[in-house]
Amino acid sequence: MTLVEIPGSKSVTARGLFLAAAAHGTTVLGRPLHSDDTEGFAEGLAELGYRVDRQPGEWTIEGRPSGPGVAEADVFCRDGATTARFLPALAAAGTGTFRFDASGQMRRRPLGPLTDALQELGVELEFRGEPGHHPLTVRANGIKGGELTLDAGLSSQFLTALLLVGPLTAEGLRITVTDLVSVPYVEITLEMMRRFGVDVRREGQTFVVPAQPYQACEYPVEPDASTASYFLAAAALTGRTVTIPGLGSEALQGDVKFADVLREMGAHVDLGPDSVTVAGPSDGLRGITVNMRDISDTVPTLAAIAPFASGPVRIEDVYNTRIKECDRLDACEENLRAMGIAVETGRDWIEIQPGRPTGTLVSCRRDHRIAMAFSITGLLVDGVTLDDPDCVKKTFPGFHQALGTLREGWGI
Repeated sequence: MTLVEIPGSKSVTARGLFLAAAAHGTTVLGRPLHSDDTEGFAEGLAELGYRVDRQPGEWTIEGRPSGPGVAEADVFCRDGATTARFLPALAAAGTGTFRFDASGQMRRRPLGPLTDALQELGVELEFRGEPGHHPLTVRANGIKGGELTLDAGLSSQFLTALLLVGPLTAEGLRITVTDLVSVPYVEITLEMMRRFGVDVRREGQTFVVPAQPYQACEYPVEPDASTASYFLAAAALTGRTVTIPGLGSEALQGDVKFADVLREMGAHVDLGPDSVTVAGPSDGLRGITVNMRDISDTVPTLAAIAPFASGPVRIEDVYNTRIKECDRLDACEENLRAMGIAVETGRDWIEIQPGRPTGTLVSCRRDHRIAMAFSITGLLVDGVTLDDPDCVKKTFPGFHQALGTLREGWGI
């Protein structure tokens, strides 16, 4: 058995930073993720006038429930979707003029459902390029609150941003959702809001957010379940055994359920309260048809090991993967075809036939998940290289070293 230590969750770290900034008092985040995305979020808070002290293994944030501590700021969100979507909502609850921009990759990703909702609440926004996208200026004068209808079928982050800012409004929010993807990420948000002192009621498809102050706390960040998927997949693929400590049945993150997908494919899975162990089957992986709407960040992980299954692997209901850092269904199709694997895709699905992959230069498309997923394919295929290995710094700068250690220990 191999023990693999996974860095902190990106999703939990980002939400923790928002909640800490909005809370009364001083919050300490333990084991936060140190990556390009989370560093960008923390730097964005600093630009907005929040005090963030980043020490190894511990970040301390002084809360400002009244909003940003400056009257004007320019914030560059890098490639970070949580930064690009959460921070404009946080700034809108304060007073001042706040200009946001992002990388070319992030400029292409949509903000429309969120910015439409903020405008409906009376927030003055100016799009300095394409409407519903960065660059964006927020002319903030607080948020009164009220009722909204929101389509969160493209990203749960639109709903999360509104849920997080709801307690900072004058009257609270009632948000009725017409469509919602990646539900487990919303559950993370609700549980963390409770930890910071605010309980959101759910009435069918309506979320009722009270205007109630957040309270600072000490918050330990659990390991990143999406990152863990690569190492669990590596065990399932190679017939080895991997244990991830700190991530189990009590984890907030829905992506821990990727272990259940591997179980359906024939892997042996032990999901305890605070750890998960996967052992690869001696007789190989089975084909599977699986709906991954709620764990769509792990789609590339499954696609990358799918050719080694005994039958076709079909992944369904994952249209939102087309508007991530890249079109991930298209990226998986391109790279698998380059390896000689038969693949078909539709609007929201991909089907991968069994085969014997050959080495290729993987087109990462500046997407950390494509790079990490196809690195796992490379455990069993000679000649798999990445055209952009450094893109993993978005969420796991030490990924290649960690995988190299695993290969060495397994003698691969």
